[in-house]
Amino acid sequence: MDTADDVMPFVTAAIDAYGTGVLAKTSELAADTEVARGSRILQRVFGRGDARAHQVIGRVAGAKPDDESGRAALRGAIIEEFRSDPLLRREVAAMLSRVVLGSHDSGMIVTGDGNRVG
Repeated sequence: MDTADDVMPFVTAAIDAYGTGVLAKTSELAADTEVARGSRILQRVFGRGDARAHQVIGRVAGAKPDDESGRAALRGAIIEEFRSDPLLRREVAAMLSRVVLGSHDSGMIVTGDGNRVG
């Protein structure tokens, strides 16, 4: 699993919705939407954001949808943050795992050792 690639649909949706204010966005964060998930991921990766994070996010926010260079710069900045904090990538991957588990409504989910169903 390439976590940086996996977060891109969420973080770009959040940037498209909120622009450069995405790191300060607090309303709707409890909502279970792609935009809210992307905002939470960006806030976890960049915190309140330094000048470089705001610059990269601003570049994506101001880009046309087919402008891949801005998105590549964002992905690169996310990878750089993952490299500087090895635990961060695992935390964000866990956020995505919860998204995957939470997005299915296919019946009972049983976890743990020795559980019996039936």
